[in-house]
Amino acid sequence: MKTLVICSGGLDSVSLAHITSQKHQLTRLVSFDYGQRHRKELDFARAAAERLGVTFHLIDMRSIGGALSGSALTDDIDVPDGHYAEDTMRITVVPNRNAIMLAIGFGVAAAQGDEAVATAVHGGDHFIYPDCRPGFTRAFETMQRAALDGYADVRLHTPFVEQSKADIVRAGAAHNTPFAETWSCYKGGDIHCGRCGTCVERREAFHLAEVADPTVYADPDYWSAAIAGREAE
Repeated sequence: MKTLVICSGGLDSVSLAHITSQKHQLTRLVSFDYGQRHRKELDFARAAAERLGVTFHLIDMRSIGGALSGSALTDDIDVPDGHYAEDTMRITVVPNRNAIMLAIGFGVAAAQGDEAVATAVHGGDHFIYPDCRPGFTRAFETMQRAALDGYADVRLHTPFVEQSKADIVRAGAAHNTPFAETWSCYKGGDIHCGRCGTCVERREAFHLAEVADPTVYADPDYWSAAIAGREAE
């Protein structure tokens, strides 16, 4: 199956790219610059495409991202510390981000003759990101089949949508994903902060998967306190 992967440069999507390259016919990686403060992730996406020997498409969505205001990822708002599944993390929502990216991805796939668009949305995303949930992905694929009816037959591939991030770490490790060459931190500093929701979730996933975490964190121990605090609520 000729498959395009939507790749942010994060652990999930880079793992998906490596898995797809071994299980399907990976054709290209598509990434998006929407003005995110952690746009350094795009360097990791580009590096993944080069490593896997496929085309890299970087879509400039900065003008669109500027209109999707109110998120800590695009505005001058502090990224909160804590567990991913806390209400405070809702400030990291960029409205309709995945829906917009997937629509562009399907357009690229149809134009290039690809048969599937793969995205790494997973169970941990469901709490705060509505366009990562199974109901959305099913409805989106139905919409796209209508949108491309008679022109192209492109499927939506979401292998992690009912899985945890720990499951992704296990699958990525089994397919030799170089986890050190991925970026998760929403704060976009020189190294992972270890305190934002994505850093806590990343560190927790390696722990639960029982896979060594090669990531360097500014605060490597905060994750356990954040999880303990969450469990005590």
